Amino acid sequence: MAAIHRQRDIVDRRALAEELAQAARSQRLLALDRRPLVALLKEALGAGRAEIRRRFEASGDGAAVMREQYFLIDQLIRALYDVVGAEIYPLANPTAGEHLAIIAVGGYGRGELAPYSDIDLLFLLPYKQTPHTEQLIEYLLYVLWDLGLKIGQATRSVDECLRQAKSDLTIRTALLEARYLWGDEALYRELKRRFDSDIVRGTAAQFVEAKLAERDERHRRGGDSRYQLEPNVKEGKGGLRDLHTLFWIAKYIYRIDDVAKLVDLGVLSAEESRRFARAQHFLWTVRCHLHYLAGRPEERLTFDVQTEIGRRMAYTDHAGSRGVERFMKHYFLVAKDVGDLTRIFCAIIEADQRRKRRLPWLRWGGKRALAGFVVEGERLTVPSEDFFAKDPVALLRLFHAAQQNELDIHPRALRAAGHALRSIDRELRDDPEANRLFLDILTSRKDPETALRRMNEAGVLGRFIPDFGRVVAQMQYDMYHSFTVDEHTLFAIGILHRIEAGLLADELPLATQLSATIASRRALYVAVLLHDIAKGRGGDHSVLGERVALKLGPRLGLSAEETETVAWLVRWHLLMSATAFKRDIDDPQTTSDFIERVQSPERLKLLLVLTVADIRAVGPHVWNGW
Repeated sequence: MAAIHRQRDIVDRRALAEELAQAARSQRLLALDRRPLVALLKEALGAGRAEIRRRFEASGDGAAVMREQYFLIDQLIRALYDVVGAEIYPLANPTAGEHLAIIAVGGYGRGELAPYSDIDLLFLLPYKQTPHTEQLIEYLLYVLWDLGLKIGQATRSVDECLRQAKSDLTIRTALLEARYLWGDEALYRELKRRFDSDIVRGTAAQFVEAKLAERDERHRRGGDSRYQLEPNVKEGKGGLRDLHTLFWIAKYIYRIDDVAKLVDLGVLSAEESRRFARAQHFLWTVRCHLHYLAGRPEERLTFDVQTEIGRRMAYTDHAGSRGVERFMKHYFLVAKDVGDLTRIFCAIIEADQRRKRRLPWLRWGGKRALAGFVVEGERLTVPSEDFFAKDPVALLRLFHAAQQNELDIHPRALRAAGHALRSIDRELRDDPEANRLFLDILTSRKDPETALRRMNEAGVLGRFIPDFGRVVAQMQYDMYHSFTVDEHTLFAIGILHRIEAGLLADELPLATQLSATIASRRALYVAVLLHDIAKGRGGDHSVLGERVALKLGPRLGLSAEETETVAWLVRWHLLMSATAFKRDIDDPQTTSDFIERVQSPERLKLLLVLTVADIRAVGPHVWNGW
């Protein structure tokens, strides 16, 4: 943790302690009157917060806010504890059972405190609570509440902490981040020693499995996409909580307090550690802006604050893109980085723990060869780290083989693919075999959405189809769409696949019936991939997308007729919805204009199915009976 610049400008604990002691002595006969102490502490808290905010508005450094906020609260609690223990409830010769330690836990213990975050405290006792410690803790809490602080608190003995940590994952995680704040430090050291020996030792497998399951459930509740247009900076997929999960797992397994130390252990590369730090710093800064704008602990990056935060973070308008769009694209790329780091980290700890045979949740199994790759535990991986450098076409074959054989892809293989992205050059893009593999992936009857999503996460899709790369994390700044352009497109492909497979027959009977009669199936899938490909270019994305389709179709191996169909569908993919929503369908002219544009039953079927997939992929509640 970096040093805090000019600490006494934030709070001077020594001077504050003297003022508190004088106030307490003058009120000795009225010890239960907290107002004099509250007034002094409230003044110090307000001045400290104002100084921290002034610094943030000058520097835009969210990491500094996190450090300075917890430093400020630390000093206030320490000064308060000293005066209460010495002046309000003095005890000349405390017994062993009357010792007390104040421990910071949760985010506060981690040293990560946003402007309006909760302050989580553990009042640690050697045994059960005594009348003296009860009075002391009660007085401390009442003063902190009077200051307007939101306190999460627990009072437990060391034995109680350990007993509850065994059965409660939340308490175990909180104790993992425990930081000594004030009081009897020997009690804290005993807790840490026994926590390591009684709780952590031999339970890495259980903890890792539980934390990853907890993360997956949190993602599911939040919509399971890191590309929602109003993301939750803290709890959303790709947000701070995912970084916290990596930190918790690393700390539990490797006993470290700083992710940078994973480089020395060979778990992460120096560049991956820097990516972690950059992502965390960016998300901290966004979160600080959110808190200050809302004046409360707001974590959701809603439309109404995105423009202002983008402006405060110096994202300016450029030709063809607004500052807010550039800001949100950066946000989503950071969220993608967090996902990449999660995969990489999980692959490394899996390999490390596999050697130790301590993670029974891993899927063991023999190795076998498949399409030049290795199947290891029902996951496809590479035989060597330089495999893709020797055979760039294998970057496409990896996803093709996994899809056709319904296998997962090992994070190690995805990491190697990420490192080999520079191999995807013009020569590879023009390679007939690479394009055949890609078209097979896109039009496969075996879940093309998952395969393309893996390619997109690894960065392969955007490099192989550069026009798609331009819309990765591209904001659709309206109240209609719920996802970025690339995420919306992948959802649409998944919906098209489910329509074709008959999985949506009850909800979409007409589209399901017609999909079985479509002659231009390959054209339909390519059109869905390209229908929004030209968004964010400063013109009509349908017209610009048509040009992309005419150029890309032949490269992918489509016939001239298929390419023409794709280009037409991209150009007019909004025709049916615009006619239904904006024209009077009882007017014969509306029907005449529509027929003149469509001209053939095949195009009508293609357009209907594409329109249904497009609208269904906009958001979870957009499609309805009307």
